[in-house]
Amino acid sequence: MKALTKITQSIKPADVEKKWHIIDAEGLVVGRLASMIANILRGKTKPSFTPHVDCGDHVIVINADKVAFTGKKRNEKVYYKHTGYAGGIKEITADKVLDGRFPERVLEKAVERMIPRGPLGRQQMKALHLYAGTEHPHDGQKPEVLDVASMNRKNKVGA
Repeated sequence: MKALTKITQSIKPADVEKKWHIIDAEGLVVGRLASMIANILRGKTKPSFTPHVDCGDHVIVINADKVAFTGKKRNEKVYYKHTGYAGGIKEITADKVLDGRFPERVLEKAVERMIPRGPLGRQQMKALHLYAGTEHPHDGQKPEVLDVASMNRKNKVGA
C-alpha cells in the first residue's frame, strides 16, 4: 500500500480541460452574477484548481444588457475614468451605460475587477464572451446551460 503524501498536486497547462457554459443574464443581479462568472473563469469551481495556471472554463453571457441592480444603484452608481490630462476625470451612471451603445460593459467591468490583475488575469478574461442580445456564434462548442437564477433566490431581482 502506498503511503499518503502531503504534496499538493499542481495541474499543468497542457492537462487543463476547458468546458463552455452559457448564462442568460436577464433580470440577474450584477454583482452576484459577476462573482459566479469570475469563479468559473479562474477555475475555482474545479477540484484541480491551481492559482498560477489558467484552468478556468469559457463563459458565454447572453442578454447582458438586461442585468439588474438592487435598490437605487441603477441611477446612483457612478463609473469613473480619467483621460490622463489634468482635471480630466469623467463620470457616467450605470443607467446611461446600460442604455448606451455598449451595455455589456457594466458586467464586463464588474467581472474584470474580480479577476487578478496581470498577464494571467488578461488571459482568463479572454474566456468571457458577452452579448447584449440572445444570439451568439458559439453553438459549435455545445455550451452547457448554467441556471444562475435557480441557485439562490437573491440572484434574481423581484423573486
